[in-house]
Amino acid sequence: MFIHFPDDRMFFFAGLWERWWESKDAEPMETCTVITTTPNGLMSPIHNRMPVILESGDCGKWMDPKTSVDEASAILRSYPDGELEAIPVSGIVNSPANDGPQCVEPRAAAV
Repeated sequence: MFIHFPDDRMFFFAGLWERWWESKDAEPMETCTVITTTPNGLMSPIHNRMPVILESGDCGKWMDPKTSVDEASAILRSYPDGELEAIPVSGIVNSPANDGPQCVEPRAAAV
């Protein structure tokens, strides 16, 4: 599925990044994760969870280290219904070897 805004504007996921060391002598490891939540009406027939998509007014708040835990937690919600679009695409998206515009071309209708 190609999940996007119909006008193709960019959107941002809530995520976490951390640098840590296994020991004092080890090279630092950098890890990241995308935070997921319960699916909205568009996503629920597709999957049992979805990434937290930040609403435009929440991006700065999410990135600000001064944001309280309660404020940050309030941001972690399903994106409102009706703004995103899901278009079935070809199975070529199932391989990381494929990377190009063909990955988001609508799947041909079954005959």
